[in-house]
Amino acid sequence: MSQVPQIKIAATYMRGGTSKGVFFRLQDLPEVAQVPGAARDKLFMRVIGSPDAYGAHIDGMGGATSSTSKCVILSKSDVPGHDVDYLYGQVSIDKAFVDWSGNCGNLSTAAGAFAIHAGLVDPARIPSNGTCVVRIWQANIGKTIIAHVPVTNGQVQETGDFELDGVTFPAAEIVLEFIAPSDDADEGGSMFPTGNLIDDLEVPGIGTLKATMITAGIPTVFVNAEDIGYLGTELREAINSDAKALEKFEQIRIAGALRMGLIKTPEEAAQRQHTPKIAFVAKPKDYLASSGKLIAAAEVDLLVRALSMGKLHHAMMGTAAVAIGTAAAIPGTLVSLAAGGGARSAVRFGHPSGTLRVGAEATQVNGEWTVTKAIMSRSARVLMEGWVRVPGDAF
Repeated sequence: MSQVPQIKIAATYMRGGTSKGVFFRLQDLPEVAQVPGAARDKLFMRVIGSPDAYGAHIDGMGGATSSTSKCVILSKSDVPGHDVDYLYGQVSIDKAFVDWSGNCGNLSTAAGAFAIHAGLVDPARIPSNGTCVVRIWQANIGKTIIAHVPVTNGQVQETGDFELDGVTFPAAEIVLEFIAPSDDADEGGSMFPTGNLIDDLEVPGIGTLKATMITAGIPTVFVNAEDIGYLGTELREAINSDAKALEKFEQIRIAGALRMGLIKTPEEAAQRQHTPKIAFVAKPKDYLASSGKLIAAAEVDLLVRALSMGKLHHAMMGTAAVAIGTAAAIPGTLVSLAAGGGARSAVRFGHPSGTLRVGAEATQVNGEWTVTKAIMSRSARVLMEGWVRVPGDAF
């Protein structure tokens, strides 16, 4: 039996927001994986441990959830006014593919910190003490993200007292600005692909649902919780243990993707699991978060639950939070109506792990809504650094 030795690749394992991922500098990847293609995808799948029919990622760095099956590549940017390019790959758990169709808002936080850790930011721009403004070009979607990273003694400050629901321990706060996060902001189009704030979405086998479909942060389909038989207070187990419920959400997602023009046939959705997201909203209610903490109705403006890669997320995806904040700022969307209606510059919503506040600046010009930026706070820290090893014939 032939034996192929393992190779080692410089890598850093990081938490960003409520996600974790394996981070690489582009220059550290094997030459064949420094360009997009099958070799890069195979490498990342092997790093994570996918595809895994057992759904456990025992033989890889993944955590067998959408929040922990992620790889990131950073490099110095050639885009004027930016420090780094940030490319994100969502690795499927049980299927052999990597989805490059969208961004991870949570790992955008870690991208800012990693850029400094990895020597990709001009040292002249890093203060001895204070805040380093890292200008990130999000290469998957062609958008700008600005990370305000705290620095102490010339190094990224990772510890602190900022608490983020869904993360066990406090850490240093990193403020993220998502600049012009709508997909069509640069083309003068609408962030609402259908042209409507609310649509009647026909879902085969389910019926017609009211839906808000928006492309801010990440393409997202919002529906009312009560229209699909939920309260909006559900935790992961209530959804993820119900195969029929998951199939229903996938059918809604497929119908939304078709209506938004993201796919041309239902079959294409199987290779585009990362986008669009599907979320359901409800007016505020008391509920117990997954930690056992009571979230009172008075603490939030609305409730939101969202699915990622076919499963209910344990907290909230950062990019979906941008979509929530933007939709809440625009009167007439399902998100705005759940939050009480009217224009607002910030919203606090309840998710399975607790609450999150996100701000958005939206304006209407010539009948078209645009969003200039969305802002939220997250945290990030290095969990492990060194080398990740994979069999030499893995890619």
